[in-house]
Amino acid sequence: MKILVISDAWKPQVNGVVRTYECLAAEMPALGHDIKIIGPADFPWRVPLPTYREIELALCAGPRLRRLVDQYAPDTIHIATEGPLGKAARALCLARGWPFTTCYHTQFPDYAAKRAARILPALHGPVKKFTTNMLRKFHAPSAAMMVASQTLADELREQGYTAPMRQWARGVYVDIFHPGEKNLFTGMPRPVALFVGRVAIEKNIEDFLSMDWPGTKIVVGDGPALADLRTKYPSAVFAGKKTGTDLADHYRSADLFVFPSRTDTFGMVMPEALACGLPVAAYDVTGPRDIITEPFLGCLGDNLAIAAQTALTRGTADERFAHVQAHYTWPAIARQFIKITEESGAVIRR
Repeated sequence: MKILVISDAWKPQVNGVVRTYECLAAEMPALGHDIKIIGPADFPWRVPLPTYREIELALCAGPRLRRLVDQYAPDTIHIATEGPLGKAARALCLARGWPFTTCYHTQFPDYAAKRAARILPALHGPVKKFTTNMLRKFHAPSAAMMVASQTLADELREQGYTAPMRQWARGVYVDIFHPGEKNLFTGMPRPVALFVGRVAIEKNIEDFLSMDWPGTKIVVGDGPALADLRTKYPSAVFAGKKTGTDLADHYRSADLFVFPSRTDTFGMVMPEALACGLPVAAYDVTGPRDIITEPFLGCLGDNLAIAAQTALTRGTADERFAHVQAHYTWPAIARQFIKITEESGAVIRR
């Protein structure tokens, strides 16, 4: 099968959406499928997203997108995001009567509302309502709207989403992310609490940086809030963006992973941290609630500092690694994607 993924989030961006489809694409040849990903870089007219200048949006994408789609002649189309490219792809599929799948990756209404409220607090409610209505309409004709967890599906149903929902989780490469020697952070006060992710307002990193903690706090990642947070929290260590084995070494060398976001739909960094043996502390919200399902995995709670101290006392690295092996491997996640596509009837019939 020839799989076409159309995404407003793609290289050279670095985020959870990009990593998801990078890993999915790497698995498809072994399953006998071909995959192509179309992103903003495939279009000549682009503008930076306000407040996220490293993210570019394709403009006037319709005509060129049609040509790219026809050149590839896909058997199925998956629309990964709800931005300009996603909208152009949706319009093309509807015009031609083609089925397609979508994915709810990001709590965009929450992110947009939080950013609007920084300009004018009264905008929070109206912006969230407007963007929620927009996304409901966007996903409504999807043959299958992929969601990361049952908790997210339930939440979206309560908000009035009508598209058929299918659970599609995320994976970890356990040959890279696994327990091992703690070869970093030597000489730093222990315990070492780690955050990995985009350094941006929606990640709620300030809750991590301001919590009571007797050891060291380390932030791995880059993003628009980095300079402000580095100035505001000089005692924290900001290690910058890390990838591959370097990222895995940072996980392994810490004692605890803290996930302060209240708005992520999944949080790929949590299974990565678990695979490296770390317990996870997080709020009891969508995302963490569906990953930290056993006591040996960590602790959820309303007080992040208390959850962090409790998580340190729970389980072993081997237990956590075994759990990831059983539930979060990319070959299994790729097979799940194909199953959802086929069972939802999203294969184009010409």
